[in-house]
Parts: sequence; structure tokens; C-alpha cells
Amino acid sequence: MTQQEKLLERLHNNPKNVRFEEIDALLTSYGFAVRQPRGGSSHYVYRRGKWIITIARRKPFIHSKAVREVLNAINEILEADE
Repeated sequence: MTQQEKLLERLHNNPKNVRFEEIDALLTSYGFAVRQPRGGSSHYVYRRGKWIITIARRKPFIHSKAVREVLNAINEILEADE
């Protein structure tokens, strides 16, 4: 089991305790390009093909709705690759 698979399993089991750095690493490993905020904003935008995911960086954990959105996008990507 790779680190990505372990992280995905942990996100499925508990989407409320996810740090921004974990989501950032996961999305970039799946080929998402990130656009960082300018001018004091805390919203990061990730793009890959038809998927656009906006994540607000909160401390210590990001919102569980954003985690579910990430999981749905990754599941669609994995299904398309099969």
C-alpha cells in the first residue's frame, strides 16, 4: 500500500482531521496545478482538466466539505484511468 493509498483511506475514514499540507501533497501527486493566493487571501485553487477545487486554508484543519470534494474528484480520476 502506497502513502497515497494510506492517506486516501484515512481521509475516507475521518474527513474532519485533515491538514492543508496533506491535501496539497495529495492533489499535486494526482496532477493538479495549484494557484496560490495573492494579497492576503487564504483560498488555494487546484485545477486538472474539468476539475476545479477551491480550498480555504484554515488552521489546524481544513473544512470537511472540501475534503469530500477532493475525494470525489480523485475517485472520478481513478475510475477514468481504469
